[in-house]
Amino acid sequence: MAQHCKYIIEGMTEDGRKFRPSDWIDRISSMMASYGKSHRLVYSELLHPELYNGAKCLIIDTELEIKNPSMFEYVMHFAKSNNLKTSKVCDLEEAKLGA
Repeated sequence: MAQHCKYIIEGMTEDGRKFRPSDWIDRISSMMASYGKSHRLVYSELLHPELYNGAKCLIIDTELEIKNPSMFEYVMHFAKSNNLKTSKVCDLEEAKLGA
């Protein structure tokens, strides 16, 4: 069985500075969001904001690379070009999400 992984992009640069604008996570997440029956924005399971180690981060499911390669490339390029702290967690480590 293949291991399921997610990328976590934090709102901090590799050198510890807070990335601006502060709403960048919501902006990128909304690119794949849709409006649900309640007329509220519903984020994709493949690209969404979530708390990780107590801080708001952007979560990218590795399935996004298969289902929407251009969006995956866009987000990963954004993170790299802005020197954002990025990590990859797989299966067992996911217990930390939401903490």
